[in-house]
Amino acid sequence: MSGAQPLSIAVVTVSDTRTEETDKSGKVLIDCLKDGGHLLKHKSIIKDDIYLLRAEVSHLIANPEIQAILMTGGTGFTARDNTQVAIKPLFDSHIEGFGELFRQLSFEEIGTSTIQSRVFAGFANDCIIFCLPGSPGACLTGWTKIISSQLDSSFKPCNFVDKLKRI
Repeated sequence: MSGAQPLSIAVVTVSDTRTEETDKSGKVLIDCLKDGGHLLKHKSIIKDDIYLLRAEVSHLIANPEIQAILMTGGTGFTARDNTQVAIKPLFDSHIEGFGELFRQLSFEEIGTSTIQSRVFAGFANDCIIFCLPGSPGACLTGWTKIISSQLDSSFKPCNFVDKLKRI
């Protein structure tokens, strides 16, 4: 990320069972963003509850120091996978291509099981939010193959940095 603008990023793990010690996906995202020259401004683990998730993310998007949120977990098809229901209503705009591209890239790694991933992304209050599956491998794929370049102000022909709040 030579010469690129470092961003202030929050990481939110959605889980009823993970702790800071067992949150491997959150750790992958934190390591990746730091390796990319960005700043970790907030880290939390939130139970997979629609209203707890909305409250946490609403607080983060209202924070003038948070430019991006990386979420992991709650994107599958079980009764406790509430990330989509909780977060999509907060969006000012959706990034439809993120889920499409993620599943295309993920197909190369896990085959047709990728259709069980309801990853998505969007903007809220000039903050970008990426919602990834709860597996470390999926978080690494999302970061290395899509998110890192889109959060890199020097990436051409375009990236999302100029659409984020200024700090």
